Amino acid sequence: MRDIDDPRFFLHIVRGGSLAAAARALNVTPSAVTQRLQALEARLGLQLVDRSARKLRLTDEGELFASESEKILEQYDRMIDALQSRRSLVRGHLRVQGTFGFGRRYLAPALAAFQSEHPQLKITLHLTDRWVETESGGYDVVVHIGELANSSRVAFRIAANERLMLASPAYLKREGMPKSPDDLPAHSCLLLQENDEDVGLWRMQSSRSKTATVRVQASLLSNDGDVIKQWALAGRGIMLRSEWDTASEIAAGKLVRVLPEWRLPEANVYALVPQRKGLSSRAREFIQFLGAQFQPEPPWRAVKKK
Repeated sequence: MRDIDDPRFFLHIVRGGSLAAAARALNVTPSAVTQRLQALEARLGLQLVDRSARKLRLTDEGELFASESEKILEQYDRMIDALQSRRSLVRGHLRVQGTFGFGRRYLAPALAAFQSEHPQLKITLHLTDRWVETESGGYDVVVHIGELANSSRVAFRIAANERLMLASPAYLKREGMPKSPDDLPAHSCLLLQENDEDVGLWRMQSSRSKTATVRVQASLLSNDGDVIKQWALAGRGIMLRSEWDTASEIAAGKLVRVLPEWRLPEANVYALVPQRKGLSSRAREFIQFLGAQFQPEPPWRAVKKK
């Protein structure tokens, strides 16, 4: 199988960004990677990597070989998936991307359970709190909180999730409960800075279909959701957080909803895939498995009813 292994080997070098990274990914020594690359170049009669550059740089031929390797392996993997699906096998390498908080709490255990059901499957989970479309192309499934206005990916809704305005009882006793959205700018607000969003602009809709948009000022700001929640629990201000992350604290009375008659834009949980057609059996089965974990209702809704 050398002819199909060579493209996989070369893409490990390209994706890793160095021969050393490829060696780690392949669990071999750097010298073994160097020797294999030299053997590949000798068979092709071409130089694929410019060794005079400080950082890994592909030659024109190397760029072409990497590009065509991607196409060949994608087609090969689809063929293998199609053949294996006839035997109800889920195998291969499932690559999943998710956010840190949700990934740790829900994705990690779900993936472990899924792999237990399909022991021939290898799984990689990459967690990040910054969504970049171009950097997510190597993943079979991206689990994202909230809708994406500009994405080429196909979205499958996994679970319902509300975004809530919350504060501690101590803060509300000290500063008073806002009576309308117009009161919010006068309060201390805790802002989570994600991607390039305008996090100081809060939009909401009332139960009577009225809309309101207010500009709040950050008394404290962080790019970490856990930090924001810690500040809120410590009575430092009002925050916006998803119910999946705060249901336990709300049920315990540690956090209280602010302006509960006003609803913020939903932040449902979606599984994003590159395209519906040609979806691998491992990705399809995992999406179905993941959906079953959160239906008929997600676990955070069950917590609120206890």
